[in-house]
Amino acid sequence: MRFFLDENFPKTAAKYLIENNHSVFDVRGTSKEGSADPDLFQMARVKNAIFLTTDKDFFHTIPHLFESHPGVVVVTLRKPNRRNILQKLKWELDNVNLEEFKDKVLLFKDATYAVYEK
Repeated sequence: MRFFLDENFPKTAAKYLIENNHSVFDVRGTSKEGSADPDLFQMARVKNAIFLTTDKDFFHTIPHLFESHPGVVVVTLRKPNRRNILQKLKWELDNVNLEEFKDKVLLFKDATYAVYEK
């Protein structure tokens, strides 16, 4: 599966995903670093990659702005450190059928999660 890391998502996630045979796109360290959120999301769509972010706005906007997309995972925690964010990502990989994730937006909070799907 392909994943696109928003600049606010921990780099350790890339290492974990690659170790688990996934492809990762990350604009940090490239000329695209610092791009606006809509531009980053469009890059993920072009690459057909699930977008990983800690920006809660994506949960509320993507389903209304885009008819179709590869999927979005939003992690919003009270203490958003690398370990806690990676734990949510690991849960997703273990419990979500990524082949059926198209057009869904998954929002992780500390003790709950919600899925927006059309």
